[in-house]
Amino acid sequence: MKKINFMPFATLTAIAVASVLPQPLRAQAAAETLYKSKCAACHGPEGSGSAMGLKLGAHDFHSPDVQKQTDAELTGIIANGKNKMPSYAKTLKPDEISGLVAYIRSLAPAK
Repeated sequence: MKKINFMPFATLTAIAVASVLPQPLRAQAAAETLYKSKCAACHGPEGSGSAMGLKLGAHDFHSPDVQKQTDAELTGIIANGKNKMPSYAKTLKPDEISGLVAYIRSLAPAK
């Protein structure tokens, strides 16, 4: 009987699994960086609103009113703007907007 060497297969499998696992973490980090550069000035670093943002009517991302909105609604607000919030459709890619929506969801208070 011929012995089969499983080492190359195991190594390739380990590499494949390792390359897939960090992707959500990288996406979360990219969304957080984008949030800090585009959103935090008005919505605050923690999502509760900066002093300037609150004067402009920025919403607190912890609030039930924001968190009950659908992903499509939040995507639309980010893309098209609302009230004093500018539109980001021309400056952000759809996947960046989706990342911001996911990041806003992560700011919800723990239940």
